[in-house]
Amino acid sequence: MTQRRWKLVLTGASGGIGQALAVALAPRCEWLVLAGRNAAPLAALRERLGPDRAHVVCGDLTQEATLAQLEALARRLGGCNLLVNNAGANDFHAFATQDADALRGLLDTNLLAPMLLTQRLLPQLRAQAPAQVVNVGSLFAYLGYPGFAGYCASKAGLRGFTQALRRELADTGVDVRHFIPRATRTAINRGAVEAMNAEMGVPVDSPEDAARQLLAFLDGGGWERKPGFKEALLVLVNQLLPSVPDRAIRGQLPVIRKHLPE
Repeated sequence: MTQRRWKLVLTGASGGIGQALAVALAPRCEWLVLAGRNAAPLAALRERLGPDRAHVVCGDLTQEATLAQLEALARRLGGCNLLVNNAGANDFHAFATQDADALRGLLDTNLLAPMLLTQRLLPQLRAQAPAQVVNVGSLFAYLGYPGFAGYCASKAGLRGFTQALRRELADTGVDVRHFIPRATRTAINRGAVEAMNAEMGVPVDSPEDAARQLLAFLDGGGWERKPGFKEALLVLVNQLLPSVPDRAIRGQLPVIRKHLPE
């Protein structure tokens, strides 16, 4: 059976997972629009994938001008049939002393930007149906964790948006889905988070691992993908017996606090 040729808009393409996703998806794409904040890695990625098929938009997704540029470029290319909202931000910090602008930035980048971009591209996606919107989430959408209050809130919101929009568009041919990678070795997890994960023995995937998992998810069924059995079980326990992870995480607090920025 012939595989679908994607007309892809991918955000966060200048980061680790984003670059790996672009490389993995490129062989199956008619064209790619790659969005990110850093011009140099975007330009190198475009050259690697072929300037005739890969197009870049360098800008801030929280800004109206960037959203408008992405919409216009995808429309000029004929309309997208796959949107991957991968761009994200993190700020590992104690909530009591976290900067208000950092909290706004988390919500703007992780929740509002993908909502607004999806809304802008929805007419194209409906015209190109069958089409997909894939929102890259986090296990912290389900599991509140110390040091990540703002991040957890933004990712829980993204999951709620994904499920609600999926149901709203159930009769349109636009499939809205939620992909949760495991902890991944990327820039947003460097420093204190990386050190904490290492001390706790948290498994960490490479960006290429996450990209392979997303490709398999695209071709499979189901609206959501969790990393594995252990993670799915943790989510279930957190929902049904929250006192169990409450006790476990309380026991981890000394390690978490040791790594929290001052």
